Formats: sequence, C-alpha cells, structure tokens
Amino acid sequence: MAKAARNEAASDPERPGEEETMASAPRGDASDLFAVPKTVAEHRADGSIVLRSSEPLRESARCIGDWLEHFARQTPDTIFLAERDGADAPWATMTYSGALRRVRAAASWILAQKLSAERPVVILSDNSIDHALLALAAQHVGVPSAAISPAYSLMSRDFDKLKSMIALLQPGAIYVSATKPFAAALAAIRPLHSAQIISGNAGDADALAFRAIAATPETPDVASAFAAVTPETIAKFLFTSGSTGTPKAVINTQRMLTSSQQAKAQTWTFLAQDRDLVILDWLPWSHTFGANHNFNLVLRNGGSLYIDGGKPAPGLFATSLANLKSVMPTVYFNVPRGFDMLIAALRGDEELRRRFFSEVKFAFYAGAALPQNLWDALEQLSIETVGRALPMVSAWGSTETSPLATDCHFLAERSGNIGVPIPGTELKLVTSGDKLEVRVRGPNVTPGYWKAPELTKQAFDEEGFYLIGDAVKLADGARPERGLFFDGRVAEDFKLNSGTWVSVSTLRVAGIAALAPLAQDIVVAGHGGDEVRFLVFPNIAACRAHTGLPETAAVVDVLAHAKVRSAIAQGLVKLKQQGANSSGHATRALLLAEPPSVDDGEITDKGYINQRAVLTRRADAVARLNDDASGEWVGL
Repeated sequence: MAKAARNEAASDPERPGEEETMASAPRGDASDLFAVPKTVAEHRADGSIVLRSSEPLRESARCIGDWLEHFARQTPDTIFLAERDGADAPWATMTYSGALRRVRAAASWILAQKLSAERPVVILSDNSIDHALLALAAQHVGVPSAAISPAYSLMSRDFDKLKSMIALLQPGAIYVSATKPFAAALAAIRPLHSAQIISGNAGDADALAFRAIAATPETPDVASAFAAVTPETIAKFLFTSGSTGTPKAVINTQRMLTSSQQAKAQTWTFLAQDRDLVILDWLPWSHTFGANHNFNLVLRNGGSLYIDGGKPAPGLFATSLANLKSVMPTVYFNVPRGFDMLIAALRGDEELRRRFFSEVKFAFYAGAALPQNLWDALEQLSIETVGRALPMVSAWGSTETSPLATDCHFLAERSGNIGVPIPGTELKLVTSGDKLEVRVRGPNVTPGYWKAPELTKQAFDEEGFYLIGDAVKLADGARPERGLFFDGRVAEDFKLNSGTWVSVSTLRVAGIAALAPLAQDIVVAGHGGDEVRFLVFPNIAACRAHTGLPETAAVVDVLAHAKVRSAIAQGLVKLKQQGANSSGHATRALLLAEPPSVDDGEITDKGYINQRAVLTRRADAVARLNDDASGEWVGL
C-alpha cells in the first residue's frame, strides 16, 4: 500500500519545480501507529527552502465544543476526566455526558455575567476536573479562558508578572482551587480587576463555589451562543514564559486548536482504530503542550485523561509513580527531566517495568531534546524487558503554533528528531549565519498577541510566516522526509574569540549526558571568550547519594564534596573526548546552589531553563566562572 502511494505521489503533475520524497520509518515498521511521512521540498531562488506535507489538511471541527457534544452523544458513559487526592485515594471520574451537562450549566452562568474576550475567565490553579469544566464552559459559548501558571501566584515574591497579566486581560471571573493558598496573590491583584472570585472549595466563604456555578439551570442562550462560535472565535489566551520581559498573551483561536488536532489525527493513524486512548498526564494546562496538545488530543478522540497530581520534581514524582501503577497510559508523555526520573524508577521495579513496556504504545518527549543517554537507557530497558525497543517520538512548535508544527511520526534513529511538517503547515528555512532559521505558516498559527499590535507585526515576515526564532537542521538534505533536528535558538548561539560558533542547544544536551546523573540542567557560557564554560544546576539528590552524606547535609557541603567535584571533572573530560574542538566541550563548570527562579524567568513550571535569563541574572556567577583565581569552579 505504501509503495502504491509513493508511485502515485511521484507522478503528481500539480507541483512543477518541487520534489516529493517518502520513506518508511528509518528504524523498523511503525505502520500500525503512524502515517508514512510525505514531504515536499520547494527550493527557491533566494536560497530558502519551503517544506510542506503533500497530504492536504482535511476539514477540521468548527470548534472544540463540537468534540464534547459528539462524544457526550456517542459514548456518554466513557470516562473523560479523572483525578484523585492522593496515591491511595480512589479516582473521582467525570463522563462525557456528565461533563457536557456541567459545561452547559456553567456556560449559563458565564453568559449571565456578560463575560467576553474583553472580560475573560482566568484560572490560576493547577489541572483539575473543575479547571477543565470551567475552561470548556467558557469556550463553549465563545468566551476565552486564560490559564495562568500557578507558579506566578504560589512561588512569586512580588507577583509582578501576575499583575501584568491581570491588568492586560481585565478578567470578569478568576478561579482558584481554594482561596487560602492563593490569598497573597489575590490580595496583590485585587486593585487591578473587578472579577468574581470562584473557588473549587465549597467551604470558602470569600468566593463563589464552582459547584454552584456548575449547577446553574441551563438557559436557551447557551445553545444560541454555542451555535454562534466560529473557527475565528478566540478560544483562549496562553501566556509566553515572559523570560525576557512581560509575558505576552498569545491569541488561540478555535481554528488553531481544531486544525492542530486534525493534523495529529492524520499523522497518528492509530487514533482512528484505538478508541481506548488513555493518557496519564501532569503537564500544566497553562502551557500549550499540556493543554492544546495533550488535553485536546484526548477530547478530540474520545479518550480518557487521568490527571496526574505529581510531576518530575523531588517529593512529587512518587505521586506520579503511584498513579502510573494505577493507570497505565496508551501513550506516555513527559519532558526530559521526567524521563530521567522514570528510568531510575523502572530499573528498581520489575513489575512496573514489565507493565510499562508491554502496555504503552510509545513514549513522547517534547520541549527540549532528550539527552541521548536517556534515550539509550530507555531503549535498552525496553529490549531487556519485552524484547523490543519502545518507540520514542517527538514534535516541535510553540505557544504561537498551538503547538504542533512538526511531528516525528516515524521511528527516528536517535534522539532529537522533531519530524516533518504536519498537513496544512509550511516551514520556511532561511539561512541565518551558519544556521537555518525556521519560520511557520498555517491554520495552526496565532493571528497575534492580545492588545499588542506592534509585537504582532514584528512576529511575522512579509509572507506571513511566524518568526519563531528557532534553527533546524535537515537529517538528510536529499531526503526531507527523514525529518529535522532542532538546532537551537538563533539568538542563543555565540562565537568564541576564535570565530568558532557554539551551538548552545547541542552542547547543553551533550553536557547533561556527560555529567549525568549529577547535572539536572546546564547553561552554556563563554560569550566573548576563548573557551566554553558551564553553569550547572545540579541534581542535588544524585549529588548527595554520590557523596554518601546524610539528608541533613547542607547543599553547599554536598556540592563542595571531593567526590562530586571529581565526578564533574571526569564528565568534562568525557565531553572533550567526544568533541575535541573548542566549541564542542567546556573547560570549566560551576555548580549553582541556588535553584532557578520562576520570578526572574529562569525556568518554567515544566522545568525548561532560559539560557539568556540565567546568564543575565547570574552575572556574578559567570564572573566567578571566568576568574582564574577562583576555587569554586571545577576544571578539566
């Protein structure tokens, strides 16, 4: 069948001057999971390359509410959402029919409050069933929702970024899971809005209970407002991380969300056959990965989403493991840090390891390249356990692309392949120095930033391609269907005095692998110098275990321990052996005792480090790293 499709595509007369190539997955057969990638490459006279899928994007749903209405009719008793209070608690579940009833009821309340894009619903809390129902209710009747990372409310010292978000949105309703944990944040923003505060805790006397809102009698206005929703209607506002200034509110239309999932359905073909899609996921709905990719994947395909109350962080991953033992997902989603912790857990639990590799169809990582040592370890564990390698795939995009722009719907040979353009989306590759800057155009791309016309204008080129700021490399210049590799942020890379470019993204991943398991993340320094150097955010638990010191030992004592310093030095030697030129390894590393700051934009709540923000905020650490007389850094 694939051969017939290949011959038919090769004879297509509709694209003169373009070349189409196709291939089965490079590493084995994935035909039971994914569509065979088809990629068209248009080589332009100016040297740019436009990549697109030859598969047209099929018709998308009008809005995401159509999905909920459909499955509430077709599979009313299927579990849509589930959550639990702790590792030993039973799962509280919500069916599709039950969700629709509450969504329509809450939508009646929303309409009565005259909420709109100018007075949207803001949600400050973590993922929960109530969170999902309120957001869906707003979107059902054409009112945008805006989930804001709880870190801005619960971990911030000054609430400055939260204040700027509230001032921009002017919400008509603000939801929190309970008012007590959010008391300081709510007090800080009180002068900036006139919103009704809603609480998931029915006992909070200082807020309106969501339970009451979800019991509002449905009015005929709900059906009328739902019918009036169009693909251009704003579904939500999602904020960028704000690492370089005030966070921007990215407009997400209904078309963006539905076209993204339609493209996913055309690439992940197993979804059409497997109506038992189950996802166990912690990724926050304040970010596009957890919300637009994962949550909407479940809703669009009538699956079940079990909300994981844990996350890959000390003290919280045990909850994720307990949930994984309770509910084994169809597809396992995580960020690189999560896979690092998962591998350690699988090694120590034979039963969990057997179930995981037997029942999970494939693993999906995104947001950052999975260090090759983690890829290799997961693959080896899988082979040892079930006799085959667990397929591992990825994708690429941003908040502005909702998020899917490329999808690796084939079995890549190694970590880091972000795949090929999804149906309906075009990528333009433009030479930028010694890199290929990538730009994106398609129905999945945002129309712009809320109330920021100048920023919107600056975000697109003259052809309407979104300037995402990333660079990519073709896996095979002659065969674009073999995918792309993320090649860092265009603005992050720098030159050494020798004139040699340093690829920050590539070196960061290689450095984490070489210093494993002691390095949790790395910031690459050396701008304007002769050598590359590392600021290292250490894995404190791994460092402490390496030293043998007790749990009570101070972090500074752990990091200063001779065994830790020796292991870091050995890791630097290992990295140099892999990349002997000056831009391929670091000569020094400084271990940072202070964790990355959310307030200062150094890290998101998914654990992604912003290189530029760290280098700016920690200029004193960079100075110590460059000080030849300092005894703090570890050298080769």
